[in-house]
Amino acid sequence: MQIASKILSLHALNFCYFMTVFFNKTELRQYLDQLKSKTKSLGFVPTMGALHQGHASLIEKGLEQNEYVVVSIFVNPTQFDNQEDLVKYPRTLDTDVELLTSISEDNIVVYAPTVDDIYGDHVVSTAFSYDGLEHEMEGRFRDGHFDGVGTIVKRLFEIVQPHNAYFGEKDFQQLMIIKKLAEKYDIPVNVIGCKIHRASDGLAMSSRNTRLKPEFRKAAPFIYKTLKAAKEKFGTKSANKITEWVTRQFENHDLLELEYFIIADVKTLKTVKRKSNKKKYRAFIAVYADDIRLIDNIALN
Repeated sequence: MQIASKILSLHALNFCYFMTVFFNKTELRQYLDQLKSKTKSLGFVPTMGALHQGHASLIEKGLEQNEYVVVSIFVNPTQFDNQEDLVKYPRTLDTDVELLTSISEDNIVVYAPTVDDIYGDHVVSTAFSYDGLEHEMEGRFRDGHFDGVGTIVKRLFEIVQPHNAYFGEKDFQQLMIIKKLAEKYDIPVNVIGCKIHRASDGLAMSSRNTRLKPEFRKAAPFIYKTLKAAKEKFGTKSANKITEWVTRQFENHDLLELEYFIIADVKTLKTVKRKSNKKKYRAFIAVYADDIRLIDNIALN
């Protein structure tokens, strides 16, 4: 039985690497059925490609806890509210597979579907309820975004059927929403959050970082620097005072434009009005560096 859609041959450092890449869910499912018959644990890391060391850290965590890890590479059209952003999103499959091969040649399975393979003739989102999590922060600024996220993640969970799935805390709201998705729709997968992977200057790893012009890339670490300062102030200042302070920092910045800064309850993601010693909080931020939108967050207590 033919189970591989394509073999990508990649050349780096004078070595030839080979990795099986599936473009078709039927052939992928046939292969995974065989794999799961002889393995106890299958991990899954869904991505939109343009892989970097942040993705690598998720995959490495998956390989520590599972015998095999499926990595999906799919730029999902239904979670982009800005169609120009969808068009510009980097697509670098050959380079992505090269990175994956450097992590493991034998224990990673790549699924790089077409839009037709995922959606058929109907490229539309399903409407989901996440008990209000979808209306906070990103939900206020990106109309329909989390319906698109839920649609693709639920579909990928159904196709891959992993035991464990790994998501970075940089998209903390997305992580909480996917946990709620699995809970509310009885999807048998353990959703695991992983720490934010940062560049040496503190900037949270993101595929969008490659699109930053040099002067904006140099300025971008100011975002994390401000988050760390907000965390220091959290012990003695009110949430409102900290928010006002952060707003002023960006008003005085020549290159970076603040979209929002919010201190929220970790469980509900609602903006805090009065702090409680019994609750956990995180600070969330979205900033424009020229036309590139960057997000980040930090645990406060």
